[in-house]
Amino acid sequence: MFGDYEAQRHWQEITFNLPIEKWYMNTTDNDLQYWGLDYPPLTAYHSFLMGYVANEINSSYIALHESRGISSESHKYFMRLTVFFADIFVYLPAIIYFALSNQVSRTEIKMSNIFGFDKQDITILVMLIYPGQILIDHGHFQYNCISLGLFIGAVAAILQNSLIIGSFLFVTALNYKQMELYHALPIFFYILGKYLPPRKRFKLSNLANLFCISFTVVFTFFITWFPFVKSLETFTIVIFRLFPIARGVFEDKVANIWCAINVLYKLHDTFTNSQLAKICLAATIVTVLPSCINLYLKPQKERFIISLINCALAFFLFSFQVHEKSILLVAIPVLLHFQNDPFPCFWFLIISHFSMLPLFMKDNLYLAYWITLIFYTLSTFWLYPDILSHEMPWVNETTKSQKQAKVKLSRNNKSTSLFTRLIKDVMYYCKNNFSVLLKYNLLLNTLFYSSVMGLIALSIASGFLEPPNRYPDLFSLLISVYSCGHFIVFYLYFNYKQFCI
Repeated sequence: MFGDYEAQRHWQEITFNLPIEKWYMNTTDNDLQYWGLDYPPLTAYHSFLMGYVANEINSSYIALHESRGISSESHKYFMRLTVFFADIFVYLPAIIYFALSNQVSRTEIKMSNIFGFDKQDITILVMLIYPGQILIDHGHFQYNCISLGLFIGAVAAILQNSLIIGSFLFVTALNYKQMELYHALPIFFYILGKYLPPRKRFKLSNLANLFCISFTVVFTFFITWFPFVKSLETFTIVIFRLFPIARGVFEDKVANIWCAINVLYKLHDTFTNSQLAKICLAATIVTVLPSCINLYLKPQKERFIISLINCALAFFLFSFQVHEKSILLVAIPVLLHFQNDPFPCFWFLIISHFSMLPLFMKDNLYLAYWITLIFYTLSTFWLYPDILSHEMPWVNETTKSQKQAKVKLSRNNKSTSLFTRLIKDVMYYCKNNFSVLLKYNLLLNTLFYSSVMGLIALSIASGFLEPPNRYPDLFSLLISVYSCGHFIVFYLYFNYKQFCI
């Protein structure tokens, strides 16, 4: 039905022309089967604001019923500009705020570019040119830049220990798109670990801080939802619109576990939607808990960002009703972590972009997919000329003497297990063994290039070959399963990184 472009326009039509209590309700003027509003109230308020502006420019853009499917050049220009301004006023300032306040980055950038970019410039540039977010918002047409920008601002504030501001920004992000729940648990456990740490004396000041944060969260939710909580019926309707169990475990082909399993074992033949939702919930809880518990026990800043990656990736792989574009919720924390671990982050980001190719092709963005992917790849190699030169993933930035001191201390510590001491000794040996490191580089680069060759082959096949009549979704399915395999490996890798900090 004209794609997500029409969905965003239609929400402007509905919110501008109907009373607020009817925005999420199925009526003769609001057919929920035709792009019914299914995002939280802040999205609805933003749609109302855009509808007001559209009405001032040309009332035909949002005329009730009559404007369905409108695609005039002037309206396209207006709608594209609204996303562009959202980028300028929300997403870009959040990225700059994070880059200027970033206290986590520990990678030295080699200044080999003609513009003399410093670390902050490169952080901003790498985040701005990520092709997945560009094509989803400006090609597929979404306003993810608003919720993602608020999330980035929240992370930056939390890393500066401005936890009240960070909590407020995150609640606004969550109330713009409910998928921000992917990031909720790491933020919760990080704050809890800061103010109620285990095995430490309880402080009254910590309780006061937790109360202020809790009040901020509850008050922000209350103000945002106030028009919809006055009636229990209205509130219930909104909740069911935000979490549509009836849609099934997935719709289109998506690069997660359930879609991959469904190739061999048809889930709907065995389980009801309600049962699948419970299975997804259990699987998601099991896969996020290790990262969350580790973060609670050791609430460090770099561990916090990696936990955001791990939890978001677990939600994407295992949760119910996942969309292809939800991989952006993993990609953004990966971008925040990019400077600390460029190679795997870069690898993940190009795979995440590739995983959305079937969605891009529906919007005739095949050429744009290639252009943005090539530009991003070449730019990254230019900004990080040594990105394919790898250290062992367990090696940190400490000097040789510091490492030796740590190993010696570990041997003298009776509380350290024999297995732990053995692992640390092996890691230290590998750090100083050139042949092992050389083989490690060769192995990783071989895997990387093989992965990229598979990506290129599937991308070309999807664009130029006709699938067999018996399997019309063959290429979409292959892309989903191929990407899913990568995401499982990245999930294991980033969890390993978090536990080894």
